[in-house]
Amino acid sequence: MSFSEDYLLSDDLHPIDIVENLATRHAWEFDRVTDDQIAMAVEGQWRTYALTLAWSSQDETLRLICTFEMEPPTDKMGALYDVLNRCNDMVWTGAFTYWSEQKLMVWRYGLCLAGGQMVVAEQIDQLISAAITASERFYPAFQLVSWADKSPADAMKVAIAEAYGRA
Repeated sequence: MSFSEDYLLSDDLHPIDIVENLATRHAWEFDRVTDDQIAMAVEGQWRTYALTLAWSSQDETLRLICTFEMEPPTDKMGALYDVLNRCNDMVWTGAFTYWSEQKLMVWRYGLCLAGGQMVVAEQIDQLISAAITASERFYPAFQLVSWADKSPADAMKVAIAEAYGRA
């Protein structure tokens, strides 16, 4: 039985309940912040990513934010923003931004469920997977422009293709 079929048999289809169930199944650390918000820690190859998913019934949107700490030197910010733009041109869903005040690299995505649409566990699992995959894919490029004096074009060469497996 798929994740979706489990929930179709249930009366409780709150999106954050589904996320909590996924976090439990994946053994991710999580904290149910409110009825409409959950925070999780997901281990990647490069680092542990902090994910927050929040449901807004007013906007009928499930918002995912995936963050990791990053403190690039001030003189590298132009190159970092250049790489962010290049990364965002290479993805279909979500987008990166840098929150300088919090010193966080951020992947954001909002899933609109207007008109009473229902989200299924596979969709949420895919959202989380896309956030981690994008963060893992582009993390080296962010590091190269910030710390290795690489140009944005050179840094992007490490992120040209999606990686499959491990060497």
